[in-house]
Amino acid sequence: MNNTIQTAMFAGGCFWCMVKPFDQWDGIESVISGYSGGHVENPTYEDVKSGTSGHYEVVQITFDPNIFSYDQLLEIYWQQIDPTDAGGQFHDRGDSYRTAIFYHNEEQKQAAEKSKAALAASGKFKKPIVTEILPAKKFYPAEEYHQDFYKKSKDEYEEDRKKSGRDEFIKEYWR
Repeated sequence: MNNTIQTAMFAGGCFWCMVKPFDQWDGIESVISGYSGGHVENPTYEDVKSGTSGHYEVVQITFDPNIFSYDQLLEIYWQQIDPTDAGGQFHDRGDSYRTAIFYHNEEQKQAAEKSKAALAASGKFKKPIVTEILPAKKFYPAEEYHQDFYKKSKDEYEEDRKKSGRDEFIKEYWR
């Protein structure tokens, strides 16, 4: 890797639905499903899903900001979530499905805060934007079967996405 590669991390509910929107652009090196923000070392999916580890389901994105900027990542991120829901995302409920932007440096923090303020000021949502902006903590990759789930288990991915309500929400607010 060269020294221009950066890392971004976003929590947007179920990580299965958060990979594909980022995975299709030039300048995106990788999108890895995983866990962050908790207090348990090396958490498993069961630990996280139980709600006892404190972790969020996240995607860690490595990208070349000279090709695809952090601001572009933020724009895609906001369009995948309900930023007004503090209890999870769509049919996935609980702390591990909350939304958050995890920043890796001051520049990312400022960009995230600016984009959140712009979204709040846009009037697009009637309720307040509750997505948190937090310092990045240790990232733990999820189990292999979760990686690139939309490619490996296309039918299950499509079915889960369809029943979640995510696509209807995106269509209503962003299309």
